[in-house]
Amino acid sequence: MKSFAFAFLALLVLLAPPAKAPASPTRQEVVSAMRTAADFMMAKLSYRGGFVWKTTPDGSLRYGELRARDSMIWVEPPGTPTVGMALLEAYKATGDTIYLDHAKTVANALVWGQRPEGGWNYFIDFEVDGLTDYYDEYFSKRWGWEEHTKFSDNSTFDDEVTQSATLFLLRLYDTTQDPAYRTPLFDALDLILESQYPNGAWPQRYPLRNDYTSAYTFNDGAIFNNIMVLLEAYDRLGRPAYLEAARRGMDFFIISQLPSPQAGWAQQYGRDMKPTRGRKFELATVSAGQTADNISDLFTIYKASGDARYLDPIPAALEWLDASAVGPDGLYTYFYETETNRPIYARKPTIEDHVATFVPTYDSEDAYPYGHRFTLNVAGLRQEYERLRQLEPAAARAEFDIERAKSLVQPILARRSRGTDYRTVVKHAEELRQIIDALGDGSGWLEEDVLLDEVHFMNNPPWDIVAYDTGTYVARLFRLINQLHDLEGGGE
Repeated sequence: MKSFAFAFLALLVLLAPPAKAPASPTRQEVVSAMRTAADFMMAKLSYRGGFVWKTTPDGSLRYGELRARDSMIWVEPPGTPTVGMALLEAYKATGDTIYLDHAKTVANALVWGQRPEGGWNYFIDFEVDGLTDYYDEYFSKRWGWEEHTKFSDNSTFDDEVTQSATLFLLRLYDTTQDPAYRTPLFDALDLILESQYPNGAWPQRYPLRNDYTSAYTFNDGAIFNNIMVLLEAYDRLGRPAYLEAARRGMDFFIISQLPSPQAGWAQQYGRDMKPTRGRKFELATVSAGQTADNISDLFTIYKASGDARYLDPIPAALEWLDASAVGPDGLYTYFYETETNRPIYARKPTIEDHVATFVPTYDSEDAYPYGHRFTLNVAGLRQEYERLRQLEPAAARAEFDIERAKSLVQPILARRSRGTDYRTVVKHAEELRQIIDALGDGSGWLEEDVLLDEVHFMNNPPWDIVAYDTGTYVARLFRLINQLHDLEGGGE
C-alpha cells in the first residue's frame, strides 16, 4: 500500500503544471528599490558624504583597503567617487532630484579632500590632526600594503584614485554646469596635464618623490586611465590640450615596448627606459600580465584614435607571450627576467619590525602570491587583433563611441572594475527579484564577507565578517538602473 501511495504522489508531481516563474518586477518596484538602496547608503553608510569599502552593521569597523578611522572616507574605487557616479546615473535614469542632491553631497566630500596640487590620496581624513599617529600606530605596521606604510604628501594615479574622482566631477559638472565644481574639476585636469612627462608617460604619484612612484608607470592603469579621462574631458569640454596630452600618452605605449625577443612591457620604467622595480615585490622585469593589459589597452586606443600605428606593437608582443608560457593551457607568471626570459618571483617575505624583505627567486613554490602563475587568453588577444586589423578607422571609432556610451553606466574605468560588470542587465526575473527582496524592510544589503589578515596574511587565515559592502551596493544599484533602461518605460 505504501509503495502505491508513493507512486501515486510521484504521478501527481509529474502531472502537476510546472511552477510559474516569478513575474518580472514592475518599473515601480525597480524605482522603489533604487530609492531605498540609495537612501540607505546615504543615511547609514556615508560619513560626511563619503564612503569606505566595507562597514559592519553597528558601524564600529570600517574598511577601505585597510581599516579606516571613523573620520576617514576612501577615494580609491569602489569608494566615494564610485558611489557618486552611480547616484548621478540614477538621477539621469529617473529624473528624481534626490539622487542629484546625493551626488552633490558626495562631490562636496571629494572637494573638501582635494589636495592643493589638484588630485587625491587613497583616502580623505576629516580629522587631519590624528593622521600622523594613525600612520605610526597602524598603517606603518601593515607590511603587505607598502603604499600605505608611510604618509605621502602628494596625489596618486594608482588604482584609479585621482582619475575616478576627476571623472565623477567631470560628469557632474557636464550634467549640471554647477560653478561650485568647475574649479575643482579644472584643477584636477590641470594636475594630469602638469604631471605628464615629456615622453608621454605619467608617474604613479605627483608631485614627484625620490622613490619608485616617480617611475614611468603602467602598473594598475596609471597611464591608460589618465588617457581615458583626458579623452572624455576633451569630448565634453573641447580643450585641445586634453587631446594632445592623451595622444602623447598613447605614443608612450609604442616607445616603451621592449626590444625583441622580449617585446613586451614592464610595469614601470626608469629614466633610461629600462624596467625598474616598483614596490618591493614588483620586480624590474618584463611582465606578462602588464603586456596583456597593454595589448588590450592598445585595442581601445586604436578604436579611439583610428590610427593603425597603435596596432603595430601587438604582433611582436603576442610572439613573446607565445614563447613565454610556463605550462599548458595558457599558464604564465607575472615576471620574466630580462635577457634570460626566465620566470622569476619575489620570495615569500621575512618580517622583522613590521618590515618585509623580498628576495628574487626562481622557485615558484616559495614565492609571494603577487606575481604568481595565472592564465592568459593569448589566442583571444590574437583573434581580436586580427579583427581590428581588418576594421576601418571610422568603424573602429564607432565601436569606441558605443563602448564609451555603455561605460557611462558603470562606475569604474574600463577593465579596472575588480571583476564586476556594472553594465549587466538582469534578464532573469528571479535574480532581479532576489536583489529587490534582499533589501527587506529597508535594512540594506548585508552580506557575509572576508578580509585578509592584516598582520601576516600569508600565515594567518582571513577574517570572517558580516558587513555592508560598497562595491556590492553600487553593482546592484547599477543593475537596477540598467534594468530601468531595459524596461524603456514599460512594465508598470
